[in-house]
Amino acid sequence: MSEAVRAMFSEIAPKYDISNTVLSAGIHHRWRKKAVTLSGAKVGDAVLDCATGTGDLIIAFGKAVGKTGRLLGTDFCSPMMHSAPDKARKNGLSIEFQEADVMNLPYSDNTFSIASIGFGIRNVDDPMKGLAEMARVVKSGGKVVVLEFGQPNGVFGKIFQWYSVHILPIIGGILTGKKDAYSYLQKTSAQFPCREEFVNIMDKTGQFSHISYTPVTGGIAYIYIGTVA
Repeated sequence: MSEAVRAMFSEIAPKYDISNTVLSAGIHHRWRKKAVTLSGAKVGDAVLDCATGTGDLIIAFGKAVGKTGRLLGTDFCSPMMHSAPDKARKNGLSIEFQEADVMNLPYSDNTFSIASIGFGIRNVDDPMKGLAEMARVVKSGGKVVVLEFGQPNGVFGKIFQWYSVHILPIIGGILTGKKDAYSYLQKTSAQFPCREEFVNIMDKTGQFSHISYTPVTGGIAYIYIGTVA
């Protein structure tokens, strides 16, 4: 992945959680819970979360797979995971965290029940390669779960676009001191393929027997579920 992107996330890592909560009014936690529900995660499953950041999505999976499940969170930017182990412990979960690039995962084929990535696939240099790698390490019939921002339609879409262009970078800059980082994140969200366009990217990997997507909060974000062939 781009060293510039790695450096950017390293800089905003200490304030990442608080900025996410403020900018989304805390609703991003509900999106993660929905993603876990749609994945069909069950007790005993082994889950790999890529671009895990501060660990919110793998923690949400942990509450579904229980103590008999395996939980592994990875990120190509180690500073982003600095607070994740302590957060996991506070939630009563045993989660392993490792530095790894989603485009070159150091795990064997057919290892996990589920592989997920939340708000990270748009920052991957080659999203198709990252998706193929996630599918490779998941067992046949398992799921690849992608939670990513989209572009809402209609009047709500225009309001959200105005907020994300004019307000989000300012608030993000105030909270982290890195306005440019939040301008970058806004632009990547606005430009990244969503809905059928992203499904097409997943389909072109040739790794999935079925792909579906579900909008959340009017299409601010989407949850994509791919069943590994």
